[in-house]
Amino acid sequence: MESIQVRGARENNLKSVDVDIPKRRLTVFTGVSGSGKSSLVFGTVAAEARRLIDETYDIFVQNFMPAQPQPDADELRNLTPAILVSQEQMGANTRSTVGTATDAYAVLRTIFAHLGEPVLHAPIRFSFNDPRGMCPECSGAGRVSAIDEDALVDPAKSLNEGAIDFPGYGAGAWAWKLYAESGLLDPDKKVAAYSPDERALLFHSPERKVLLNGINMTYEGLVPRLTKSALSKDVESMKPAMKAAVERIASFTVCPTCTGSRLNAEANAVRLGGKSIHDCTRMEIEQLDTFLAGLGDKDAEGGLPLIAKLREQLAGFTSIGLGYLSLDRPASTLSGGEAQRVKMVRHLGSALTDVTYVFDEPTIGLHPHDVQLMNGLLQRLRDKGNTVLVVEHKPEVMAVADHIIDLGPRAGTHGGEVVYAGDFPGLKASGTLTGNHLEQRQPVKAAPRTPTGWIEIRDARENNLGGVDVDVPTGVLVAVTGVAGSGKSSLIHGCLPRAGVSFVDQSAIKGSRRSNPATYTGVLEQIRKVFAKATGTKPALFSANSQGACPDCKGLGVIIHELGFMATVETPCETCEGRQFTAEVLELKLRDKSIADVMAMSIEEAHAFFTEKTIRPMLTSLVDVGLSYVRLGQRLNSLSGGERQRLKLAMQDRDQPVLVLDEPTSGLHMADVDNLIGLLDRVVDAGHTVIVIDHNLDVIAQADWIIDMGPGAGHEGGRVVFSGTPTHLIEHVRAGGQSLTGEHLSRR
Repeated sequence: MESIQVRGARENNLKSVDVDIPKRRLTVFTGVSGSGKSSLVFGTVAAEARRLIDETYDIFVQNFMPAQPQPDADELRNLTPAILVSQEQMGANTRSTVGTATDAYAVLRTIFAHLGEPVLHAPIRFSFNDPRGMCPECSGAGRVSAIDEDALVDPAKSLNEGAIDFPGYGAGAWAWKLYAESGLLDPDKKVAAYSPDERALLFHSPERKVLLNGINMTYEGLVPRLTKSALSKDVESMKPAMKAAVERIASFTVCPTCTGSRLNAEANAVRLGGKSIHDCTRMEIEQLDTFLAGLGDKDAEGGLPLIAKLREQLAGFTSIGLGYLSLDRPASTLSGGEAQRVKMVRHLGSALTDVTYVFDEPTIGLHPHDVQLMNGLLQRLRDKGNTVLVVEHKPEVMAVADHIIDLGPRAGTHGGEVVYAGDFPGLKASGTLTGNHLEQRQPVKAAPRTPTGWIEIRDARENNLGGVDVDVPTGVLVAVTGVAGSGKSSLIHGCLPRAGVSFVDQSAIKGSRRSNPATYTGVLEQIRKVFAKATGTKPALFSANSQGACPDCKGLGVIIHELGFMATVETPCETCEGRQFTAEVLELKLRDKSIADVMAMSIEEAHAFFTEKTIRPMLTSLVDVGLSYVRLGQRLNSLSGGERQRLKLAMQDRDQPVLVLDEPTSGLHMADVDNLIGLLDRVVDAGHTVIVIDHNLDVIAQADWIIDMGPGAGHEGGRVVFSGTPTHLIEHVRAGGQSLTGEHLSRR
């Protein structure tokens, strides 16, 4: 059998791995978090395939492409072009929707242009990203913003005193100079004393040229300037400081002209089967498919091929459990798992064959019922003659694989080896950590805790919720379950009273290239103090951002080369050899270790090294959430989504009585899930309420209380189908009650 041959792979923690990956087969890569799965699949095989493709382009084109370093491996043979389908968010552009991201909206526009009445002929007339189709009031955004001028500018201050209260506009900043030094306004005059004309100049002036320090600049009032630069972006994707500032000064409402359709009156007037194009994009995808199927011969005349093409795309959404989405759903609001599956829709009808598809845990966010649909998709891609590589933890996916490669035996420095390669039955008998856990299941909790109280949710109508009333128990471990799109997140994130509640969501951690677990958790500050006390020096010496930083790389450990139109290139700093600190600081030791040695430690190693009471509690929390293999100084942007979420979990304020976790098992191996359940139990035993939104049956089985949403997704969900203990849920199903979660739980 022809195979992709990997020889001597040493990316990250890989220990000179030699492995053959069969081509045109479905191969699943397993192992505990940090065992080396992603390093082998993404960092070695996929990275080299992409790099080799890039090298086929003309040199001129390559200059505009990101530089791709060659993976650390002796040899890779028989590679094919790789398509990566990751969990990365689909962008922060507020104009990007499910429909535009998959081209389904482009087909729908064409259908309306040719079949709608009155006929507009040109599909571009239905585009909210083009002046010929967009609403003139909101410029195709579907919403308008209003800025509170008194929240933006402190009237009691002058410009020189920092009256403009917005990031980047403080006294001395470049943007501030445009207003304070333009000559149009008195920078020492209190804003409260401005005349109406001066207020108009500050807040609402149209663009005009001014001379600023001898340079011609464009002056514009604060309101139009910020509307274009800040308010046009997706608020949820902003960094925390910017998000807070925008929410403080601005309010957003549906555009009164287009009522949220984003389109002008001419486009909104077109009807097909009695519906506007906006009516169609608001429908759930399953409903839209039904509408298209029901178009009469007169409505569909001449457009059947286009309708068939769109229905094929819509069927792709439904086949992977996304029939509850609508085409107008903003892409930035999709979860990581939803975003990955939306990207898959692009490939379902692709004419490409004999390529390598690489998936990163495609079942994240999927109910066990929907995992079967995902398996079918992976097999369909394989059957078209493609090589399908999947990083996955779920046994249900391993069971349908043609080949399994298990990495381990543990994480970090204790992993990086291929401990098994073969079929699924062989994995069961392999004796590896993965193989041993395939037959292990958490039992259904026989003696659940008794609730100490209740949190009432009444008449909840967020998204698809249909006036839900439910009591959430306190003092116990609560699992909120149901298929994707059933209303779980809408109920808890949208309707649970916020007082005394701490949320751990799946959003990315914001930070610079200097951010790492030690800085993010604050433990570095305590480490610096311990070093300073032991060496009789100042804590600032042990900061890569302060006095102890290498002067050449400014404490980054790398030299950053900004090459203009080419990609930014990083090279190790020759002065500090990547260790970030000056030679003098590296001579200062704590128990024979320098600060650079400590930052290179894994959290497990640091936990064993530090005995200080100011440091150990945080390191213990990091070990408890399954991050023992992560290095203290590892860049945050190198962590996976699951690792970032567990890092946030370790940081949660345990003073809050209620802790809400959104799919905390994402990216966790079966063995790590057992550890997580133990951690959650300890948190509850300490007097807290823990609410977990998750599909993992081990977590559900060990919950004290289950709130199951459904019965289906979208308009077929939005109801509480069961609320009670796991044992009672099984009894409910066996008595004929409705619950997909209960059906799967009862089979354990």
